[in-house]
Amino acid sequence: MKKITLITFLCSLLLMACSREEWDNVTNTDKPEAVFKLYDVGYNDVLSRASTLDESRYDRLEYCIVDENGNRVQNTKSKYNPLTAEIYVEGLHEGNYRLLVLGVKGDESQDGATIHDLNNADETWLEFPADLQKPLDAEYFYSQTPFAVTVQEGEGGKQEVAAIRQDVKQQRIISRIDFDFAYNNPYVRTAVTSKDVSFNQVYFYTSLSGNGDMAGESDGTLQGLLLGENASYNFMPLTKGSVLTGEINIRTRNYRGKDVNQVYAFSQKEMEPNHIHQIETKVNHPDDKSVVMFLTTSAYAEGKHTKILQDDEPKEVYTDPSQRKFNTAQPLQLSFTDEGQLHARFYSPRNLGSALIKVRIPAVSDEYFDVAYFDTIPGFADFYETSPLVQRSSMCRTESGRQIEVPQLQASELAGAEFKVESTDPYWAKLIKIEHGWDIYWGLYGGDPEREDGGPAGNWMGIRPVHCRESVAMFLNFTYMVDMPEHEQILRENADQLYDDNKNPIQVEKVLSQMRQKRTLKVGLVYPGNGVLGLGGGSTFGAYQQAWFEHYWNTYSCSIMFHELGHVMGYGHSSSFTYGPWAEKLMNNFYVQNLSRFPIDSPNYLNSKTNPHRYK
Repeated sequence: MKKITLITFLCSLLLMACSREEWDNVTNTDKPEAVFKLYDVGYNDVLSRASTLDESRYDRLEYCIVDENGNRVQNTKSKYNPLTAEIYVEGLHEGNYRLLVLGVKGDESQDGATIHDLNNADETWLEFPADLQKPLDAEYFYSQTPFAVTVQEGEGGKQEVAAIRQDVKQQRIISRIDFDFAYNNPYVRTAVTSKDVSFNQVYFYTSLSGNGDMAGESDGTLQGLLLGENASYNFMPLTKGSVLTGEINIRTRNYRGKDVNQVYAFSQKEMEPNHIHQIETKVNHPDDKSVVMFLTTSAYAEGKHTKILQDDEPKEVYTDPSQRKFNTAQPLQLSFTDEGQLHARFYSPRNLGSALIKVRIPAVSDEYFDVAYFDTIPGFADFYETSPLVQRSSMCRTESGRQIEVPQLQASELAGAEFKVESTDPYWAKLIKIEHGWDIYWGLYGGDPEREDGGPAGNWMGIRPVHCRESVAMFLNFTYMVDMPEHEQILRENADQLYDDNKNPIQVEKVLSQMRQKRTLKVGLVYPGNGVLGLGGGSTFGAYQQAWFEHYWNTYSCSIMFHELGHVMGYGHSSSFTYGPWAEKLMNNFYVQNLSRFPIDSPNYLNSKTNPHRYK
């Protein structure tokens, strides 16, 4: 007899229910060895053809060897190696057998499943409660593999045992149901607030025998389910004559705050083992033809839109005024691109909620009509998305309430578009009060932000995006402040403290006019190594890093800002607007004390002091 060496495993191997004898360390040389390699077969339907086999990895595995009569074979030794997905068997005599394998992926206890010991293949092996009333949490795989043990004759009698090596192909005994949805308008899909399904009476098999036969019947009740966007559920197959029927309820909201509830019936006649069955709902919605881009939070996230002035933005971009420049009275920039995309760029440290975008297009109507609605426009958003106007014919709602149908447009027909914004967000109420906006862009002034020390050049160093964002906050607040009645009152109450470099009184109206006139500033970062903390004059404005980070609460930092603004307004060091009370008493204190009333009312929107890209 040819000696067969026992494989020694490096890991602890599991002894399964139908193979209860311990494997000893001495190889039995009088009995043959069998090795079975387990593979999972893919779903055998059109959605997932069984073109490949994967090694089986189970959370629980049961197996049993039965003879020609279906009786369990006794007095064998076997083990399952989960690392190699192999079953090893010794102790079989010559004859015909079947290997029965039941694999579980997941926790069968969540399904109330009972796995019985088998003495005969006709007996129930796997059983579920009749009142389970829910989909299966785990997946269940089964196979029965015939094989034969033969002994070869040689000189001197039975000299050699033929070893058995065989692949075992495991298939799911369960059926999978996929609930899919087809939408005519992608903004309807992302406006779904809930989807659920309710079922009529339905009967599933509840047991599997060792032979693979299904029997038993559920109690007919299946609880309703909340459905996600890609909802897949596992069930035992339907009993003969049973049909899976029910209703799908879809709830959506639209940009005008109205809810829409729709109900769709469905029927699924077949649910076969190891098959995927698709229940597709074709959603026909009242907003299918709406021109409005309804950007819910999920719709915006799907677009993976970028942001401006972020820490990784190249200096060649954020210091190029053709790419990065804004007016504080129009921080939300709106346009159509040459390709027909709506472009929204937001110079703001804060998010804006509930933003309705309206547009007037000469080629469409003399009226403004709703074109987009954002649940939220993130701070520093840079949004691009193709408008339905250039994709299909659309229904538009004008300001007067009329519904007009607009045929599909060419991108060139969007020329001359004029936009306006409406929002219930209190933040927007503050932004639209900025009447006298200043144009802001950024410059390096010879500095190098890629160097650790900022590449100082004279009194300047390389401004970084973290400072650019702070300048957006500061100038939004400043230009908001200049139109506040309380600010004007402070000036009038302290008119005697407003004087030029020759100590001549300056009228409040002149000061207000200088603060409110149109200006364009090239903003930079001052290098403090030379003892200079700020620079300003004409179109130049700069401050050192601490001032940018602490203007919210530090009256000293704030006075530096107003000192340089005094230079921008044309005043020198002998006036009240630099080293005098306007900068160092009136404006800096008013700014800090009234921060809570400003558009950017907290440093926490930017949290620049902890930004890793600041200068150390």
